Amino acid sequence: MLNISDTLETLVTELTKLPSIGRKTAQRLAMFLIKQPREEVEKLSQALIEIKDKIKFCKTCCNITEDEICKICSSDKRSSTSICVVEEPQDVYAIEKTNEYKGLYHVLHGRISPLDGIGPNDIRIKELLYRLEDDENNKISEIMLALNPTVEGETTILYLSKIIKPLGIKVTRIARGIPIGSDIELTDQVTLAKAIEGRVTIL
Repeated sequence: MLNISDTLETLVTELTKLPSIGRKTAQRLAMFLIKQPREEVEKLSQALIEIKDKIKFCKTCCNITEDEICKICSSDKRSSTSICVVEEPQDVYAIEKTNEYKGLYHVLHGRISPLDGIGPNDIRIKELLYRLEDDENNKISEIMLALNPTVEGETTILYLSKIIKPLGIKVTRIARGIPIGSDIELTDQVTLAKAIEGRVTIL
């Protein structure tokens, strides 16, 4: 097939690197951008550059933020007795939409997956343990594990419960209202809210 434009081909190739974007979708997006005014494309490119320049990880919970400490961790309206552990930053947004959970978060940025060569030291588990060990006033009474219901998620849950329980902190998990194999970020708000409400203690 004749390559119409090297520049267009480069853009399509870069767009296919995004999650869930196949070549056809990338071509449609590229054609859409071609038709847009230059100033609109410049706004998009500037936004992409700014997220790399400004976005960082919260020093406390490892969620994305523009400050040293994220807005959730620094809020005096959040309960400091509970920490909800999630896999990725987008899971925080999904849970926040339910308006059911008022505690704090900890983002692992992944899950234990031996087949993929990802172990406990490859995700933000040590940062979570540091938070728990640094809790001098024993404010933290519950760790709620809200990981995706996959084999890797279950492996991570078992590992976390094993190392947290000796600290005398209650470990719970969200109820299994979320279908096996699905992602938290794609779960509807009602199902996710019910899962949080029905969380159970891990034995």
